[in-house]
Amino acid sequence: MQSPVTHLPTIHAEAALREKEHDAFSTFLKTKNEAQVDAAVHALAASFEALIDCTACGNCCRSLMINVSSDEADALSDHLSMQRSDFDQTFLEKGMGDTMLMNTIPCHFLTENRCSVYAHRFAGCKEFPGLHLPGVSNRLFSIFMHYGRCPIVFNVLNALKTQTGFVFADDNTAEN
Repeated sequence: MQSPVTHLPTIHAEAALREKEHDAFSTFLKTKNEAQVDAAVHALAASFEALIDCTACGNCCRSLMINVSSDEADALSDHLSMQRSDFDQTFLEKGMGDTMLMNTIPCHFLTENRCSVYAHRFAGCKEFPGLHLPGVSNRLFSIFMHYGRCPIVFNVLNALKTQTGFVFADDNTAEN
């Protein structure tokens, strides 16, 4: 396996150039056996996660909106020795039926690319980028949303294109 691409400006630029390719790849993957796609993505994710230091990036903590359950808010407010009402007012906002970490970029809890409440972080933070979860083929839209944001997603999807033999042809241009 070659060294992963981790330079965020490069990743962001490539994502912008490959939108049509991503649509075609999503369609291509939906024709494949779901269990095989999951197995391939899980294996690639494990490989790239071992090579990429998330604390060298921290981009997810600079750009994601995270849902927060009441239990998670209780646990973190307790950890921070805050009254729950003060915690909610300081860190949370109501979305469309959900409670979310206040849309502050970067995250309130990001300090030098590290989570200052790591042991008490929210489920959405723990699961990101979610490539270890089943049903990859059913979550391609959201996974591709992170292609230009997360070096792990970027590298996994590019390797998956190669591994599956995907070839994109657009207006006399062919890319893998």
